[in-house]
Amino acid sequence: MLAEIISIVAAVGVTGLAASVRVVRQYERGLIYRFGRVRSAIREPGLTLLVPVADRLQKVNMQIVTLPIPAQEGITRDNVTVRVDAVVYFKVIDPIVAAINVQDYRFAVGQVAQTSLRSIIGKSDLDDLLSNRERLNQGLELMIDSPALDWGVHIDRVEIKDVALPESMKRSMSRQAEAERERRARVISADGELQASHKLSEAAGVMSDTPAALQLRLLETVVQVAAEKNSTLVLPFPVELLRFLERQTTAADQQVNGHAPMPRQSGEAAVDQAT
Repeated sequence: MLAEIISIVAAVGVTGLAASVRVVRQYERGLIYRFGRVRSAIREPGLTLLVPVADRLQKVNMQIVTLPIPAQEGITRDNVTVRVDAVVYFKVIDPIVAAINVQDYRFAVGQVAQTSLRSIIGKSDLDDLLSNRERLNQGLELMIDSPALDWGVHIDRVEIKDVALPESMKRSMSRQAEAERERRARVISADGELQASHKLSEAAGVMSDTPAALQLRLLETVVQVAAEKNSTLVLPFPVELLRFLERQTTAADQQVNGHAPMPRQSGEAAVDQAT
């Protein structure tokens, strides 16, 4: 009989000890509610002893929580309809405040993030949403962090993930970018032609002083054209060379004829007599 009583007492003791011992993980903090009132002492990671029946343990996760914000549709300040989604990174810094002051701090942070994102869309231009996201992220973080501090939550960072534009706006922006690239290409081409014209003008001035340079340039052009392996090459005969041959031919004829004048034809003689 005594042995049975001892075994019953031991069983009750083991059950009570198991009910009063809890394990708090490294990334958690434990809150003790004694008869409904929270204790100011926060239980650190490890084994925690509770008073049976009187105490109740609530664990609060202290890790950084990643909360995606659903895509919000709004109209920008320059009257463009967009859909913007983002992600919020936050963590609990005061477990007691997070457990007492707000019923569900995750849901509360998500709702504030959605309304803040809509407000940011309405205050921003489309160009800011596309190219100046860093400033918008900082402004969105401040808007969410202000009420979250009263809930024992700290907003670590906020990132805008995607900005969805209407198809008509995408086509307009594509045409604008194409026109801008075309304008730059034309400006660069015109600038190159202007610089080339200046160089050609200087080269023409140098070549005008030395006519032989024109012949050398002609021969160089012939060499460049011949390198293309064309079947037919049409080479214009230089006018200066024709004049040179004409002068040489005239001088040779005068030497042969002894500087005698050329005989006139009968028609020319008749005209002289008539005169």
